[in-house]
Amino acid sequence: MTIAVIIAGGSGTRMGQDIPKQFINVYDKPILIYTLEGFQKHPMIDAIEVVCLDGWHDILRAYAKEFNIDKLKWIVSGGATGQESIRNGVYNLEGKAADGDIIVIHDGIRPLVDETVLTDVIRKAQEYGNAVTSLPYNEQIFVIDDEISTTKFIPRETLRRVSTPQAYRFDLLDSKYHEAYEKGIGIYGSHYTNTMMVELGVRLYFAAGSDKNIKLTTKDDLEMFKAYLKSDKDNWLK
Repeated sequence: MTIAVIIAGGSGTRMGQDIPKQFINVYDKPILIYTLEGFQKHPMIDAIEVVCLDGWHDILRAYAKEFNIDKLKWIVSGGATGQESIRNGVYNLEGKAADGDIIVIHDGIRPLVDETVLTDVIRKAQEYGNAVTSLPYNEQIFVIDDEISTTKFIPRETLRRVSTPQAYRFDLLDSKYHEAYEKGIGIYGSHYTNTMMVELGVRLYFAAGSDKNIKLTTKDDLEMFKAYLKSDKDNWLK
């Protein structure tokens, strides 16, 4: 079985709106529903769990019914941090997911997940035990020396940009979250599942990515999302 765990536990203060950004309507549909539709339609996804902000569970259930998201099986309360939210989602699957099941973790505010990207991350996780969506880094990266100058750069050929979706065997994911919280490793600051795994000694495997898989954090991101929804692919592009 393959289960999607969608993280939607944040309040979205940087968007500057009156409601959490995952529930902002774009063309009469909440952002989170666009995200869920990508998993609902994918043939390799068997069930969906959403880690949701407290107070919005019933609203999410109503939206799921309205937009026919019938793969939604569980709604779990988020935590104080992103890592706590993911942990809550993982722990809720204990007794529900088998050791070899694939768990796909995805940000609820990345509504443009591509079907081929999702397929690749699932297949790579089935083969290697984990997989992280990734892309080459196309800009030059320099290391700060004294705030106004530098003498060192990092070759971009050695870098990959990693985001969600990420996928892991359930036994690996569950055991590593228990280990991380017991030892206090990989759970603070900006840590996510992928960085936590590396700090706990796990080798990660790269899967395909897409530049369209944007994270909606600011108003500018929201405008970009709206532009993607309105755009048509040119037929001459291969």
